[in-house]
Amino acid sequence: MKTKSLHFMRKILAMLLLILIGFYGCNNKKNQEEKNINYQKVKHPEWSKNASIYEVNIRQYTPEGTFNAFAEHLPRLQEMGVDILWLMPIHPIGEKNRKGSMGSYYSVKDYLGINPEFGTEEDFKNLVDQIHESGMYVIIDWVANHTAWDNQLIFDHPEWYTKNEEGEIIAPVEDWTDVADLNYDIPEVRNYMTDALIYWVKDFNIDGYRCDVAGMVPTDFWNNVRYELDKIKPVFMLAEANEPELHEYAFDMTYAWDIHFLFNEIAQGKKNLENLVNQLEKEKTKYNTSDYRMIFTSNHDENSWKGTVYERLGEATETFAVLSATLPGMPLIYNGQEACMNKQLRFFEKDTIQWNKKCSMDELYKTLLTLKEKNKALWNGAFGGTLKRIATSADDHILAFSRKKDDCQVITIFNLSDQEVEFEFSLDIENDQLFEVFTEEHITTQYKMQPWDYKIFSNK
Repeated sequence: MKTKSLHFMRKILAMLLLILIGFYGCNNKKNQEEKNINYQKVKHPEWSKNASIYEVNIRQYTPEGTFNAFAEHLPRLQEMGVDILWLMPIHPIGEKNRKGSMGSYYSVKDYLGINPEFGTEEDFKNLVDQIHESGMYVIIDWVANHTAWDNQLIFDHPEWYTKNEEGEIIAPVEDWTDVADLNYDIPEVRNYMTDALIYWVKDFNIDGYRCDVAGMVPTDFWNNVRYELDKIKPVFMLAEANEPELHEYAFDMTYAWDIHFLFNEIAQGKKNLENLVNQLEKEKTKYNTSDYRMIFTSNHDENSWKGTVYERLGEATETFAVLSATLPGMPLIYNGQEACMNKQLRFFEKDTIQWNKKCSMDELYKTLLTLKEKNKALWNGAFGGTLKRIATSADDHILAFSRKKDDCQVITIFNLSDQEVEFEFSLDIENDQLFEVFTEEHITTQYKMQPWDYKIFSNK
């Protein structure tokens, strides 16, 4: 009798176990489905398909260094053809362990506050409204990885920070002594940061974010953030990173650092055209056609720490500016480049941009950005045309390529050397529909180009 009872009990237990496994499996599947709902493929805002981007350092832009003073430049930037304004961090800057007299913009004391040097909340709201009224969009810099040492979070929630073996809060990088590292293994950190990101989109109507050192923050955090922000409005997200997986669910655009470094090295004679051609081919396989890549000759880091474009690119400065606007990707202009700025802006001090009226690249950028907006071949990601190199008799110095989309075409020719080069194309490219955008000449099959010369032919 005992044996039969024991056998019966085992059968009951086995059946209960199967029911529990089935229940867990269903719940697990449901949780996975809910997770997948949050991880939707990036859908670029419609307005970004032919956009260019311009970086703004509010502190250094004008003698006043305020939102209101910068707003006076909006008509000029609109006329130049700028679409997206990226504002460097607008938040209050930490004082504890501050570098220099004014500190780093990337040492955030309050994620929900406005740096009083720049103005008030009302000033910022007015600036956002004026940007939108000008037909442009605005993203703000976001520093999710670390905070200032006197951010209130460090006092209220010290458990939210990364600590060493002695239990002391640490900086994310040894040299970044003015900031403390947040620990994204803590769910409350993720919740707080997500709510803060939602706040600026919801309450101030900004159009997205440029995310500082995005690769140092878990990708799944960004995936969820994008999902939450897109519930409010279609946003544009730029990652200061180049990992391809960031494009899948979180970011519209990443940094094309490898191309940027090659620009510098080619101009300095350290690398050659073949290196750039190889990198452009790598880009095609490493990233999806739909991924936006940011192409640039300068930004706040490059300018302040590695030198001006004239120090790094020399006589090729204008050439690589033009190349940035015609390669697949979105061109970035760092404030002051249009005024031929030839100084490194001090990072931790007031150092106003010199708006040089004797030297202006406004018209050059206007021509390039207008062409990008009008000609589909130059649009971003899958909206634009792929790059196809055109062979010449001087392929060691001449980069010629075509981009086509629908009935739109652009052919560009660059002499990426400090020598005069005479050459001809290996195939007939004459086309009476293609005009050079600066001179209106027709395209031919033979050319003699001066050092660092360029030509852009377009049918639109």
